[in-house]
Amino acid sequence: MDAGDLAPLLVGRPHVVAHSYGVLGTLIATAAAPDGVRSLTLIEPPLNHLVPDDPEVARLERIGDAVLTHGMGTDPDELREFLRLAGAPVGDGPLPESVVAGVRRAHGSRLTSEARPRLDVIRDAGVPVLVASGGHTSALERICDALADALDGERGVHPGAGHFVAAAEGFAERLETFLRSLV
Repeated sequence: MDAGDLAPLLVGRPHVVAHSYGVLGTLIATAAAPDGVRSLTLIEPPLNHLVPDDPEVARLERIGDAVLTHGMGTDPDELREFLRLAGAPVGDGPLPESVVAGVRRAHGSRLTSEARPRLDVIRDAGVPVLVASGGHTSALERICDALADALDGERGVHPGAGHFVAAAEGFAERLETFLRSLV
């Protein structure tokens, strides 16, 4: 559904920056029309299948899928672990209402483990790609490394803002350098 929503936006050949779950729809839409995208900047996507047989990646996938499947009914410890990895402001007390609202919004979404975008189509079309991460969890670093390899893309690590990589020091400059290199 996300890919269908994005498809009309690709008509003008934009540079696309996508984050986390949003990368899935972006890659599906791009694979359907790779000539419609000037470049992709992909930030910490949940493409767990790119790193098979990795226990940390498998755990990340399992708890992410549990949150999407069970929402606030997810095991409380796993829910907090996932929310912390996702950068939500959670402490030891009750979850902030904004976080609860976010979990409820995501509940019932398509599982990330089901997404298998055609990376070969994007790579073979020569779409320039920058894959960025925040250096805050080794599982996401390995996923981002594998994605950059699969797409023949550039790779950037920008610590300091957790999952909100776009807020990290140096990210904006790296993105600008990447985009200027395409002119």
